[in-house]
Amino acid sequence: MRRGDCLANSSQTSLRALTLGAIGVVYGDIGTSVLYAVKEVFGAGHVPFTSDNVMGVLSIFFWTLTVIISLKYVTLVLRADNNGEGGLVAMLALASQSVKSKPRLRRVLLFVGIFGTCLFYGDGVITPAISVLSAVEGLEVVSPTFKKAVIPLTLLILLGLFMVQKRGTADIGKFFGPITLVWFVAIAVLGVSHIWHNPEILLALSPHYALDFIWTNPMTTFIILGAVVLCVTGGEALYADMGHFGKKPIRLAWFSIVMPCLTLNYFGQGALLLSNPAAVKNPFFMMTPAWALLPMVVLATMATVIASQALITGAFSVTKQVIQLGYLPRLQVWHTSVKETGQIYIPFVNWGLFVLIALAVALFKSSSNLAAAYGIAVTLDMLITTVLTFFVIRYAWHYPLWLCLAATGVFFLIDLAFFSSNMIKLVEGGWFPIAVAGAVFVIMLTWKDGRRLMKQKLMVEAIDLGSFLEAVFVSPPARVPGTAVFLTAESGTVPNAMLHNLKHNKILHEVNLFVTVVNHEVPWIGLDKRLTIEALGHDCWSVIVNYGFKNDPDLPKALLNMKSRGCELEPMTTSYFLSRDTICPTIGSGMAFWREKLFAQMHLNASGAADFLKLPSNAVVELGSKIEI
Repeated sequence: MRRGDCLANSSQTSLRALTLGAIGVVYGDIGTSVLYAVKEVFGAGHVPFTSDNVMGVLSIFFWTLTVIISLKYVTLVLRADNNGEGGLVAMLALASQSVKSKPRLRRVLLFVGIFGTCLFYGDGVITPAISVLSAVEGLEVVSPTFKKAVIPLTLLILLGLFMVQKRGTADIGKFFGPITLVWFVAIAVLGVSHIWHNPEILLALSPHYALDFIWTNPMTTFIILGAVVLCVTGGEALYADMGHFGKKPIRLAWFSIVMPCLTLNYFGQGALLLSNPAAVKNPFFMMTPAWALLPMVVLATMATVIASQALITGAFSVTKQVIQLGYLPRLQVWHTSVKETGQIYIPFVNWGLFVLIALAVALFKSSSNLAAAYGIAVTLDMLITTVLTFFVIRYAWHYPLWLCLAATGVFFLIDLAFFSSNMIKLVEGGWFPIAVAGAVFVIMLTWKDGRRLMKQKLMVEAIDLGSFLEAVFVSPPARVPGTAVFLTAESGTVPNAMLHNLKHNKILHEVNLFVTVVNHEVPWIGLDKRLTIEALGHDCWSVIVNYGFKNDPDLPKALLNMKSRGCELEPMTTSYFLSRDTICPTIGSGMAFWREKLFAQMHLNASGAADFLKLPSNAVVELGSKIEI
């Protein structure tokens, strides 16, 4: 076989593997929406049960999937990659960079984008709760006696899911794609079996039925949009997981497997409702033959667990990115794979999510009640994505204004309609994900503002590094063998740790590195741009270490590149000096006193810089100081 043929075969194999992986990870959430979306539209009683209405609603489902997922996300938003990475954080970085010449607009976009990121956590609480609960509720169709077991069993499944997170997804992740593929095939087969008996339901593929329903029932349409949006939950995952799978596998998976199977199942449920209106109480499980009911409950539970897993993994990744952007304190991060740096586990996020999800299940008690809480966070996130996309294609891609408005304006109006409809559910339960997002937003802003005040305080008292070293070397202290690495928040200033070291120990190492770690608003920074080095004389160096928000910080590894500048670090003779600051809140200027206390507590409990930067524990020296803000 020729080399070109081998490469072509290898490429095809890789594409198939990535497409299968995308089916499991990217589309788990949207794939399990068939469990509850149709039920919530008809079950609420807003839509009179007639054949015309069933056809109209099914047509709305199909064209919602087509416009929002196929056109907006798969066709447009996937093009807005940030060095191959996707997701709201990547989009935010891209949009803010594109308007960096407009500082006021940039601040507004950062504010809006960070709030959108906080909404992800609100969505992350509701999605696993409603998905797993709706699957387990299938037991009630098997036998009403199982009703009392639904909530305890749901909580038990969720507890098991969160307990295995620290083991990583490397071992079980390879089963996600095949299991989810089986799920999609199964729901398609169920749909076809009912469409076969009522093929006229396929006429609803025509937009005529959707437009006729909207024209005839404008108010009813507005109300049910809050339930229709359930069919596109998980759309953001398309964009967020682009860096893991690439555009082509995600697009291929959507058009070849996911959308056809979803369409067949939704239309199968519609066909069932035409022949048996009583099935509205749970159309998905009631379209399943009695002999396959229990296996389908098990398969549905597995599919919803996989959908939840993808969201939990996403929460870990987003949290790490937000930390490196400077909006959250350092948290303990475990790496669960020696091969994949993206596979991480954050204990605080893991158990915080579990507590909130368990609270949601206990508070709302059923998937129908949770559906009332679902939608506001999702649709607001969709709206924010559309807004940021406008600024990317206008200021980063430099498209004409009219084209940018045309490309995003239609999606903006559709997203706004869905969001407005969901606002009706604010009192019924929509407040819950908004409250979660709001709490996270306050924490993020408090941390960002606190760090800014802390930096201002340090800069007032800062000493210029160059001038200080000139004065020190006029009459230098004793120099001892080895290398001292002093970490400083601001390049060009004297680190507090050095001042304390000179004051108390009255020594200076042979080699001194003054290191500032800078995180940039891009996903990746290559090794060739990792270090910015300036020689200060007397074997002293100013070093800036650059990381993107998806890079994995490892300071000792980064400093190995100093060898090319004639400064080789020996691990056994290198010491890392850090300042451990204690924050003292004061009444007066700055933030509100309660926010200053919150910041002080977060700063106290933040994971140490030594762990975050992977410094060897036996080579770290921490010297403390107090800072009043």
